[in-house]
Amino acid sequence: MEPFVLKDTRYFLIKEWMDKFPNLVAGFTSKNGGISKSYFSTLNLGLHVNDTITSVKENRQCVADALHFPVENWIGAEQTHKVNIEIVSKKDAGIGSLSYEESFKDTDGFFTYDKNILLTLCYADCVPLFFIHEESGAIGLAHAGWKGTVNGIAEEMVKLYKGRGMEEKEIHVIIGPSICRTCYIVDEPVITLVKKKLGDNMNHLFHQRQENQFELDLKEVNKAILLHAGVLEENIQVSDFCTSCHEEHFFSHRRDKGSTGRMMSFIGWKEDLHV
Repeated sequence: MEPFVLKDTRYFLIKEWMDKFPNLVAGFTSKNGGISKSYFSTLNLGLHVNDTITSVKENRQCVADALHFPVENWIGAEQTHKVNIEIVSKKDAGIGSLSYEESFKDTDGFFTYDKNILLTLCYADCVPLFFIHEESGAIGLAHAGWKGTVNGIAEEMVKLYKGRGMEEKEIHVIIGPSICRTCYIVDEPVITLVKKKLGDNMNHLFHQRQENQFELDLKEVNKAILLHAGVLEENIQVSDFCTSCHEEHFFSHRRDKGSTGRMMSFIGWKEDLHV
């Protein structure tokens, strides 16, 4: 079953998690319902893609109002396609919410136990990973492009949970909208890194089109890494939405040849927020 449900033109929500936890806000934005122009049309949330800062700030405020989660409680990152995860708390609220220069540096993942902060990361094809430990309320969010994927940001997040006394089998993960296998073509060096990470018995994760051209399923590579790290298969859900195929909903760096906006993943507990 598809874990993401379109709430309105602006965003999708993780319905199962939010039905189970009424104070949880978790989902993924679309490209629609904002004010940005040109190829940022219309709900670009990326602060780093040469859209006008005024438009991006207004788009972010629009999403904040829709989610009933004030933008001054958001947390954002300068994403660098690595595996660095920042442990954050409510004292960090607002860092990176409206300024890329003031965001967490060299960060592609967030983890927190705290309420009243919204973890956010931006995407235009890469894989969003959402994590929750139900008993403790610990939540995590990660950005996995091919570099972050093969270097194991998913595994790093599981290790972070485990290091704080939570068992792998207790972690639930949702793999969000991102580019699908058919749309994502990589060269042989990338496939070599996938094999190095997972072994040679993972040929089902890619398909050779021609010499030095392979279709790669980044979502399933991340799922395989999570399984290898000890997360139970029944605790992993994978979205069928493709950021490239579903042009009506999403920006896509590959499809749009680099001239495009950014969607945003988000997760946070909004308990005790007065909005």
